Amino acid sequence: MTDHSQRFIALIGAHAPEAADGTATLTLDADERHLNDAGTVHGGLLATLVDTTMGAAIASTTDGETPVTSQLTLTYLRPGQPGRLVVTARVSKRGENLTVCEGDVEQEGSSLVHALATFALVDG
Repeated sequence: MTDHSQRFIALIGAHAPEAADGTATLTLDADERHLNDAGTVHGGLLATLVDTTMGAAIASTTDGETPVTSQLTLTYLRPGQPGRLVVTARVSKRGENLTVCEGDVEQEGSSLVHALATFALVDG
């Protein structure tokens, strides 16, 4: 991950994902800063976490190229509460110019989000 992406993810209180061999994991302890007006984890936070983790999964398979999101679809399955969020991602398919990745956000063993994204690779 680049210094720029690490600085951005740090703004929300997270660390860079751990990634290797086309998979990645990120954890975040959601607190009051991460909640929306309804008292649940903000959907934008969940989108940021899963997008970042999927990008890291793809980056772990490249030779210096940077993954750039070209399409991201999230399915919000249930609201998140304050507490530990676990984000996982895995490369699903590789094409000539695009890579497809899937990701999930879970809390206490329950799925909050399932995501599917397409990434292009650009020279780092």
